[in-house]
Amino acid sequence: MSRQYFGTDGIRGRTNKWPMTAALAMKVGMAAGTHFQRGTHRHRVVIGKDTRLSGYMVENALVAGFTAVGMDVVQFGPIPTPAVALLAHSMRADLGVMISASHNPYFDNGIKLFGPDGYKLSDEDELKIEALLDQDISLAESKDIGRARRVEDARGRYIHAVKSSFPADLRLDGLKIVVDCANGAAYQVAPSALWELGAEVVAVGVTPNGTNINDACGSTAPLLCQETVVSSGADIGIALDGDADRLIVVDEKGKIVDGDQIMALIAANWAREGVLRGGGLVATVMSNLGLERFLAGQGIALERTSVGDRYVLERMRSGGFNVGGEQSGHMILSDYATTGDGTIAALQVLAALVRSGRSASELLHQFDPVPQLLKNVRFSGGKPLEHEEVKRVIAQAQAELEGAGRLVIRPSGTEPVIRVMAEGDSEDQVRDVVERICAAVAKVTA
Repeated sequence: MSRQYFGTDGIRGRTNKWPMTAALAMKVGMAAGTHFQRGTHRHRVVIGKDTRLSGYMVENALVAGFTAVGMDVVQFGPIPTPAVALLAHSMRADLGVMISASHNPYFDNGIKLFGPDGYKLSDEDELKIEALLDQDISLAESKDIGRARRVEDARGRYIHAVKSSFPADLRLDGLKIVVDCANGAAYQVAPSALWELGAEVVAVGVTPNGTNINDACGSTAPLLCQETVVSSGADIGIALDGDADRLIVVDEKGKIVDGDQIMALIAANWAREGVLRGGGLVATVMSNLGLERFLAGQGIALERTSVGDRYVLERMRSGGFNVGGEQSGHMILSDYATTGDGTIAALQVLAALVRSGRSASELLHQFDPVPQLLKNVRFSGGKPLEHEEVKRVIAQAQAELEGAGRLVIRPSGTEPVIRVMAEGDSEDQVRDVVERICAAVAKVTA
């Protein structure tokens, strides 16, 4: 059965345009509420959101949908995505909902669903909810309509859980830390957690107005964090995205540290401490070859998945891994969270910084990345990767890179684009390979 509404990370789109309308949000509440009413207990859903203007509209529509089918609703207000996952489980909810479009601009929004175990829904559950969206859904009797209430201490509960992931014998005293919250969901909790652990906190991206989320700030626009680290003389910078499930670090010199280096640091430290499970870590096909070589030198395996944190998590759960993530900054540390959590990952980096006594630039440079180049080619229709000439050029490129690099070619799941990535020891060879493949794709789609 093909998907009409759910993508790789819930339902997402431009607000007030299909599918991100109030009408569909209400129907999602009705459908998900119906699907998760199992047993005779009073059913409950928890809802969090980021700071987008449209969050009010989507939240109220979802509340109407859930209560209409007899489900009680607990509203958290602005709170990170991993907090919703955590609290859905700890509050014994039947379902968790996060209203966010993550790192997208304010005019987009999305609906992410979590099961009672705190994990994102399975494909099977999503397809069953999709099926209900196209049906007439039975409403609750008047006496059984759900109730809605707000919980004011949700942020405090999450801060406590985040701090519990930090080693009990350490503090952040003496560290000056810049934290960029992207004017998003973590604008209160991330600075508070760092301050409570003893850090001197310089907070930016903490004045949300409904339309400035991810706007020239946060993990996808880290220049603000870089400049603030250098101008304030901070020891390190932490940049989160709009829903705080993604992390990019900035060292004291203002240099960006991506997810590959962060994963290398955490995996190597946990391996030395004897707490790394699964014999390695899980990353996607986009992670740098330098990471793979570094891990191999440490006796740590690297398992690769398709792009998307849901695929990383699926492999982690099936293989018993407790560290996984993406080069883009999604970090999943399953000892502490059931989904990506930028703040928890940042605390692991800060713990390593405190224990080592080294500067961030020394500590976070775990390996030298090999030259890597990614280009996108737009096409108007058809399946260009199935064209014989394109397949011939790709096969030739793969043969040239054999033993000295990697080639990853994939169609985008959200737009008519072919993504061509190559990496290898020779920067000139990588550039030549990518340009040849892009030219071949462009030629057959012209």
